[in-house]
Amino acid sequence: MASVNFLYRSTKDKANLNIRLLYRDNDKPSIVIDKKTKEPKEYPYTDYIIGAKTQLEVTKYYWTKQHKKKSKDIEVTNQQTEINTELNKIENHILKAFNSVSPDTINKEWLQTQIDYYYNPKTETSIPTNLIDYIDFYIEYRKNEIKETSKRKYNVIKSKLQRFEAYRKKQILIKDINDSFKNEFVNYQKKQMYSQNTIQRELVFIKTFCKHARFLGLETNPQLDSLRVDRQKVDKIYLTFEDLNKIENISKDKLTDSLDNAKDWLIISAYTGQRISDFMRFSDEQIRVENGKHLIEFTQKKTGKNMTVPLHSKVIEILNKRNGKFPYKISDQKYNDFIKIVCQLAELNELIKGSKLIETEPESGIFRKKTGIYKKWQLVTSHIGRRSFATNFYGTIPTTYLIYVTGHSTEAMFLNYIGKSNKDLALEMTKYF
Repeated sequence: MASVNFLYRSTKDKANLNIRLLYRDNDKPSIVIDKKTKEPKEYPYTDYIIGAKTQLEVTKYYWTKQHKKKSKDIEVTNQQTEINTELNKIENHILKAFNSVSPDTINKEWLQTQIDYYYNPKTETSIPTNLIDYIDFYIEYRKNEIKETSKRKYNVIKSKLQRFEAYRKKQILIKDINDSFKNEFVNYQKKQMYSQNTIQRELVFIKTFCKHARFLGLETNPQLDSLRVDRQKVDKIYLTFEDLNKIENISKDKLTDSLDNAKDWLIISAYTGQRISDFMRFSDEQIRVENGKHLIEFTQKKTGKNMTVPLHSKVIEILNKRNGKFPYKISDQKYNDFIKIVCQLAELNELIKGSKLIETEPESGIFRKKTGIYKKWQLVTSHIGRRSFATNFYGTIPTTYLIYVTGHSTEAMFLNYIGKSNKDLALEMTKYF
């Protein structure tokens, strides 16, 4: 529930009116000092008041002496009607915008932006109302906030939606993203053999685009916020310490220079816990030694966090082997290809459930993830080192330190990442009973 009022806040004889938006958030309790008792009192809600400036100019005399008083002067009466009409329009504009967004997004800047939109309304040509064009608009609008990796993901979704739109022979409008659209989109994606989790992730992105459009004042469907597709639980594949020992002990005569280089990177990733976008940029210039301990300093590409991570003795061994240098850099694709061969040479042939890319038809060039039972080496990808680090050292190194190294925001996210269920945690607690 929100309300709007207007005030004259200037010392000048003529000035623009200020607007105040008052609203209550029933989901946020608050503690307020009681004016009479001077004691803190808890309320199950929080009241907010935020202000901004309109472009409606009046005199101080009119606002304080004439605005709310009946007058027999026809000029004053006409002025009251004109100003009240304008105030009602502004109030309706602000309340409509307020009802279209979450209270968490509202602040002084939001209110001033809505006032600006009132006087300079966005035209349909400047803000696309169809989803595909809006993705380009969204990327441009947030170009200073989003990373290149996110832009690539958005463009992939855009391409899929273009194919979907051609298939359905009907433009995808933002206001039409409802439960019926969700079902149509899910059925189409399944026909294209995309996995459940791919479909779920892309629906989340579609909702993000639509919510941003709603924030800017576009019409969205009332069902938008409740749309969801459940994620499918997937097995977390990682390399155990036993697997890593097998990899380290591959006979040298089986390894080419390229495979030996990829093998060393795989071991480094499994003992530093970093993404390929970070460890493949490691250099000896980033290493410093304090109290006899080797540390590496770098900035995570995805998060922008400045990191200082201790180097495990296994990493030091590789550096010593290479005269203090890291292995030479290779592309992500070559790394993925080479480490599968490395793990095959290490005879990681355990049969486990997982997903791998399979060509849908011979020579089609179209690949989709297919769940099945495969040899472990077949399921190895560039991400396995990071998950191996987190899983292998969980319970040995305090979780707080592990989260620092991996860069997860919360412990819950970290535990989900390594696949720890409530049952797993309960069984681990029994060690202390």
